[in-house]
Amino acid sequence: MSTTTSHTSEPDRPAEGPVRSARLIQNESTTEIPVHLLFRDDPDPAPVALKPAVVGRRHGTGEQPRLRRPAATHRPVPRVDPGLAERPARVLPGAAGVLAGLCGAAGCAAVSWWAGVLPPLAVEALRLPLTSGAGLGPAQWAAYAGAGALGLFGFGGLARGRTGRAWVLDLFGRYRGTVRRSGLLWVNPLLLRRRVDVRLRHWRSEPVPAADASGVALRVVVLVVWRVRDTARAVLGVEDHEAYLRECVEAALARVPVETPGGTRGPGGAAGETLTRLVAADAAPVGLEVYSVQPLRVEYAPEVAAAMNRRRIAALDAQHRASVLTSVVDSVEDTVTRLTMRGLVELDDYERKVLVKDLTVAFCSGRGETAP
Repeated sequence: MSTTTSHTSEPDRPAEGPVRSARLIQNESTTEIPVHLLFRDDPDPAPVALKPAVVGRRHGTGEQPRLRRPAATHRPVPRVDPGLAERPARVLPGAAGVLAGLCGAAGCAAVSWWAGVLPPLAVEALRLPLTSGAGLGPAQWAAYAGAGALGLFGFGGLARGRTGRAWVLDLFGRYRGTVRRSGLLWVNPLLLRRRVDVRLRHWRSEPVPAADASGVALRVVVLVVWRVRDTARAVLGVEDHEAYLRECVEAALARVPVETPGGTRGPGGAAGETLTRLVAADAAPVGLEVYSVQPLRVEYAPEVAAAMNRRRIAALDAQHRASVLTSVVDSVEDTVTRLTMRGLVELDDYERKVLVKDLTVAFCSGRGETAP
């Protein structure tokens, strides 16, 4: 019997269509997005600046509140003419003015001798030759004017400079310089001189309105240590630099809370540092240098003084009573504990309460207090 082995050939597989290079995701709008683009590795991803989400908060929705930028709190800085700055003025030593004045006086005497109007006694004293003189003509008057002008300019420009004082020179409204030298000087007499005190100065103010951190009205007396650093800006930059400084102090006190009377840090504290910084910043553009602004005396305003004093006295009284009561309780506890530990008495709860009450009354009476 022969076994016939039949080789059954597998049916031919249908021809596959074109092979896709990448899988695709197709959405409802027939927009195809390659999958490999969603998961590709970018070696150097470009940074993307993300802005904070800004949404409006609606009650009960759980949405985040709207982000707001903080409002600008910078105050405008006072400015003056940038070209206005102190510079030294051109002056001469006093000897030059004295010499010019003497020359003018000698010239007047010589013209008088030339014109023949010099008294004989003066001619003999000066040992000048006698002359009939040419008389007072135009030439003599011109010589008189020149010699007199020289004498006036020489003697009229003499000035005495002092240490700690300065002159701001002004010619027809134009700044011509500052004189800080001391001794005998000659300054052009046509220049307008304005004396300025450049020494270190202290100013004690009158009671100025202020407020504490709670808004209670106060009256504060401050001590300001300052000096004029730039004379040109202090004299020409503002109308009155001393009044300007006072207004700066008042404006700073209106913005800075001051410690109430009897505070832990005293009348000054942190308020003095803040006041110094604010006043120095406001006064620097006008040539003033402020070293210190310290409150000396702080008191309540008259309209709230009576109420605040009663409140303060009540607080002090409550604090004193609390301290006395704490001391009494500690003494009673120590006494009862010692009596019990040494076995001097055996007390139940009722007797312990009675003993504590009696000891409290006794200790409070000894301290001048009434039993609670």
